[in-house]
Amino acid sequence: RSQSETNNNKSNDSATTTTTTHALKSKENIYTMGNAGSQPKNQTGKKVVVQKLENAKKTGILSLREHKLDKIPDQVFDITNLTSLDVSNNNLKHLDLANAKQLSNLANLKSFNCEQNKLQADALTSIPSLLKLQNLSAGGNELGKPVLLTPPAGVVAGGGGKKTKQKVTKTADQLFPSTLPPSLKSLKLDHNAFSSIPPQICSAKLIKLVKLDLSYNNLASVPTEISNLTSLTELNLDSNSIVSLPTEVGSLSKLKALSLQNNCITVHSSTVYSEKNPQPIPASVFRDTLIVDLNLKGNSMTSTQLNEFDGYHDFLERRKKIKSKGIDGGALTDLDVCGLD
Repeated sequence: RSQSETNNNKSNDSATTTTTTHALKSKENIYTMGNAGSQPKNQTGKKVVVQKLENAKKTGILSLREHKLDKIPDQVFDITNLTSLDVSNNNLKHLDLANAKQLSNLANLKSFNCEQNKLQADALTSIPSLLKLQNLSAGGNELGKPVLLTPPAGVVAGGGGKKTKQKVTKTADQLFPSTLPPSLKSLKLDHNAFSSIPPQICSAKLIKLVKLDLSYNNLASVPTEISNLTSLTELNLDSNSIVSLPTEVGSLSKLKALSLQNNCITVHSSTVYSEKNPQPIPASVFRDTLIVDLNLKGNSMTSTQLNEFDGYHDFLERRKKIKSKGIDGGALTDLDVCGLD
């Protein structure tokens, strides 16, 4: 072959290689962009925050998730048209302690997410002022832990002629807001080290509350006042230390989903239930509610023992009727749904 033919072939081969390389890189870029594990991280920094604040003035929606915040920026409280605020996954210990009462400026707020921070028991004191709030997500904080408070300046305690400041320990019940907005529809307080359910959560004023999540706490019991939450449809009590439910849970006539996974409900084969020794899940829970989704996985009982509970067959009949209507894709089963062997 001539030298010119050889050069032309090399040129063609080079062009083909270049084209192929570009094609592979293009495919690689497409794959990378579509790979869930390689999605871009949340952008942070002062410039990003400034831009988000400007956008929020127009949209009424602001997300400052994962911004390593120690406090909510002052400018946030000036955006009075905010309807949704997300400050989750930061380092917040308080919401507006350094910005006294400014959270109350957000009178139009409907959704507030402050999950995965370091919020202490007194951090929600301004929440009652948010009268339009419908969804409050405050899981993954320290709201249930006692707080050691230092008295205000000038408050001292005498002892042997020597004046010293005395720190006072206050419980979550004492520091939790005295009331919650009656507009609340969903309340998420999982992973907060609550040893008991603050009575404010079971207030008769929360007539619109439909979803309550108190999973992954240290609860040993459920208060009888739970019956005040008459609109409740979903109750999550997973991963606590609950041994039984009060009969008042049965008065939640709209309740459809109840999850009690990984608790301490125990049934012994020789147990005979009576008025003095009631079954851990009262018959009224099965008969008088609308429950079709019941999860008891991780408790010391079997499906056979559950089958012997008074009222349980009413629950099964209700599920069968729903299954026949094709709800939930007709995938419901009689015992598997409860998570027991």
